[in-house]
Amino acid sequence: MKKFQPFWLGALFLFVSTSLFSQVTFPINDVASPSNGYYAFTNATIVKDAKTTLTKATLVIKNGKIESVGAVAVPKDAVVIDCGGKYIYPSFIDIYSDYGMNAVAAGGGSYRSPSQMISNTKGPYSWNQAIKSEVSHAKLFEVNDAKAKELRKLGFGTVLTHQMDGISRGTGVFVSLAKQRENLVVLKEKASAHYSFNKGSSTQDYPGSLMGSIALLRQNFLDAAWYKSKPAKEGTNLSLASFNEIQALPQIFEVTDKWSVLRADKIGDEFGVQYIIKASGNEYQRIDEMKASNAKFILPLDFPQAMDLEDPTDARFVNVADMKHWELAPTNPATFEKAGLSFAITANGLKDVSSFMPNLRKAIQYGLSEQKALEALTSTPATILGVSDMVGSLDAGKLANFVITNGPVFAEKTTIIENWVQGDAYPIAKEQWNSLAGKYDLQLGANKATLSISGEPGGYKVQILAKDTTSVDFTQKESLINLSFSSKADKGKRTRLTGTFAEASFTGTGQLANGDWISWKATASAAADTVAKKAGKKEDKLELGAVIYPFAGYGTPKPATAETILIKNATVWTNEKSGVLKDSDVLLKNGKIAAVGKGLKDPTARVIDGTGKHVTAGIIDEHSHVAGTGGINECSQSVTAEVRIQDVIDPDDVDIYRQLSGGVTSSHILHGSCNTIGGQTQLLKFRWGANAEGMKFANWDPFIKFALGENVKRSWNTSNPRFPDTRMGVEQVLMDAFTRARDYEKQGPGKRIDLELETLVEILNHKRFITCHSYVQSEINAMMKVADHFGFTVNTFTHILEGYKVADIMAKHGANASTFSDWWAYKMEVTDAIPQNAYLMQKTGVNVAINSDDAEMARRLNQEAAKSVKYAGMSEEEALKMVTLNPAKMLHVADRVGSIKEGKDADIVVWSDNPLSIYAKSEHTIVDGAVVFDRAADLIRQAELKAEKQRLVQKMIGAKKGGASTRPATPSYKAENECEEDHHHGNSIWDRISNRWANTEN
Repeated sequence: MKKFQPFWLGALFLFVSTSLFSQVTFPINDVASPSNGYYAFTNATIVKDAKTTLTKATLVIKNGKIESVGAVAVPKDAVVIDCGGKYIYPSFIDIYSDYGMNAVAAGGGSYRSPSQMISNTKGPYSWNQAIKSEVSHAKLFEVNDAKAKELRKLGFGTVLTHQMDGISRGTGVFVSLAKQRENLVVLKEKASAHYSFNKGSSTQDYPGSLMGSIALLRQNFLDAAWYKSKPAKEGTNLSLASFNEIQALPQIFEVTDKWSVLRADKIGDEFGVQYIIKASGNEYQRIDEMKASNAKFILPLDFPQAMDLEDPTDARFVNVADMKHWELAPTNPATFEKAGLSFAITANGLKDVSSFMPNLRKAIQYGLSEQKALEALTSTPATILGVSDMVGSLDAGKLANFVITNGPVFAEKTTIIENWVQGDAYPIAKEQWNSLAGKYDLQLGANKATLSISGEPGGYKVQILAKDTTSVDFTQKESLINLSFSSKADKGKRTRLTGTFAEASFTGTGQLANGDWISWKATASAAADTVAKKAGKKEDKLELGAVIYPFAGYGTPKPATAETILIKNATVWTNEKSGVLKDSDVLLKNGKIAAVGKGLKDPTARVIDGTGKHVTAGIIDEHSHVAGTGGINECSQSVTAEVRIQDVIDPDDVDIYRQLSGGVTSSHILHGSCNTIGGQTQLLKFRWGANAEGMKFANWDPFIKFALGENVKRSWNTSNPRFPDTRMGVEQVLMDAFTRARDYEKQGPGKRIDLELETLVEILNHKRFITCHSYVQSEINAMMKVADHFGFTVNTFTHILEGYKVADIMAKHGANASTFSDWWAYKMEVTDAIPQNAYLMQKTGVNVAINSDDAEMARRLNQEAAKSVKYAGMSEEEALKMVTLNPAKMLHVADRVGSIKEGKDADIVVWSDNPLSIYAKSEHTIVDGAVVFDRAADLIRQAELKAEKQRLVQKMIGAKKGGASTRPATPSYKAENECEEDHHHGNSIWDRISNRWANTEN
């Protein structure tokens, strides 16, 4: 048996590393190495896995693998390494990394430049450059020891890596961080399949939005299933073939937001895939939804920095939600643990990887258990990836991947001394191997105290901590030590101790100041690290704010729920034959209107005194773009019927709350107007605090957005060749699209499912309905002729500022009109707009609504409706119907909303005045019987927000004073969607006015 002291380790690993594997195919320009990498690490505290810790145990490794562990005999031929006082843990595993991959250039593609419709990748691959399923990242992998060294220093021994580029990214490769040739460190060539919603380096126009990315991935699933039949027309498509081949691998989906977790999971549910989600860090805000996804997660630790807010003016444009996220982001892992979710932890996303361990300790401070933290870095990622036979714990037969530390691995003062990867030693802080730094329980005869040693070898500061702190003169020569000190009670006489250090403890004899001889010992304090780790940080943990729903300034601890409500003695605008009822009551129960009349009673009801107030049905906005994210236009192609607004709803949009304050209870969220056939729309109920699915109006007839005119042909954009360039061309795009849809419908079994054409077939079969952006009478006529030719009706013409010119034809066709009250002169197409437009169309028999198409104007649609009373003498009741019952009719939901009638949904507004008055304010906005806006409660909430903001400002200032790194104050930014904007590329003139700082109280 050979026994070495640890000083050899820094040099020997260079000698050992060439002999761990038999290099059959690679010649060696050297003499043969006799070493077989046979080592026994004795007297260690060995943490086999998060649940199993062995004391004074032995770990034996040979040829890069673990041979035995525990109370085992030391092989006679092994090199023995005494690890007394040391801890041995499995090396960490990161299953979301781009280690060893070259960076890729950003793409993006924009219709402002010449369009790129088809992939420019050479070879028989996907038509779309963002689909890279064929990429095997093992072929791109290259050992980068400088990067590997950074990761080894953190305790990682293996990583799953891939080039993070595209929507379908191909297969990841599982590698070790050893300094070896690529053939020796690649542990699993095809270990995983990777996805995202980011098209990456693709220079194609499509997709140009989040909903486009979702549609592309859904279509790719369908195409891959179709390709299995080897269709002759398709020929060879290596991307689709590879997509099919890799479906059996762990499927990892990267997202950038909590809501995109649900978007990815919804795609997975549709196609029978359970994704592993690489999370963004804000998932704690919706942990119930995360749990319902049944996904496993990979959690980042890139917590936001505090902002420097010492100048009070810097906080003006920072919203409370951003500040709360700074405070609560470190709770994300603990929230997952509390919810019982399976998760791994990654260093991905950190600008400086050295912040990994401090951030992990912060997560532990904020509630993550050390056991779960260790699992998330070892056994859980190994299980997720299916490599538990190789790594994840210290068991016989697994790779010799382990770290040696001088204390519990997550303790603040613990140092990783070495990281062994595939049986090779990589020094991290070898000077700490024999370090004595720490706290020890000192037994000095009959007396007890704490012996504190700090600093580095050769420069230790030693103290005895008892009633008084006593400085100690300390000398060391190898394992021999001498201590000398004098306390106040010794009157100048000194106590002198000698002893030896072994296995994290001192033992010896000495002479006290009074001359008595004693034996003494000092043993490493087990509690010292834990105490030090938590010291001074309890206040932060206790002061954490609460998660609110939604996670915006005006969120609440719990979303509003339906109540039994009795509104008494109000003026009730029924929108029914009974008209306007004076001094009447409305009873709401179980989310429905239970009764309307006088003298109503219900002892269980919350009573709202309606004396002097007015009650109406909730306002319905037929044309809006709020609550959409990732781009409201998919401008890349003339026909994008496959994209869906339902996929990109943002329930946290503060404009929802603002519009509730104006009495809006439902809103029709449309695709933009930059292409002839845009995307599928989504009708929402503004259930503030619900998730995206909870906001969707159930069981409504689906709609789609079309557009005509200048926004589509874009004759101003001469650099873009996208067809069409004229109004005539717009008509031909429509004719061609529906002709293709008819031909598609006639195809037999086994046809390729085309999401675009499937949607158009729904229109032909009267199962989906059109709302069409329009201005000029000639194109309105042309659109109706196309519809007549194919046998369907244009349900709604929106904008339609020349509608008064063709109202009779519209009425005959059966079209509705959703228009502005008095917008004009903002572009050439509206030169002939008049404020009597709505009245004239209605008088001709067209069902007319007033819409907003604007997040600000939606808050006062009641006033917009009143303008037709001013301009054209319309009756007040008919004017109010233009923002309540009429849009309900054109959206096919008038059986449930739009009027106050028994049995309809309890979507109600209580106004302080006549609802058409400029002085009227919504005092209570009720959706499905839940009070989602209360003006009196709002005043209280605003005061609470100011106090909350001040608390968070002071906490950030305190963090800076406490030594935390900070970043400059950054205004909270909110992009508002507009009909004519290309949100993804920022192409619209509207961008200059619509992208603005968010309300600071949000």
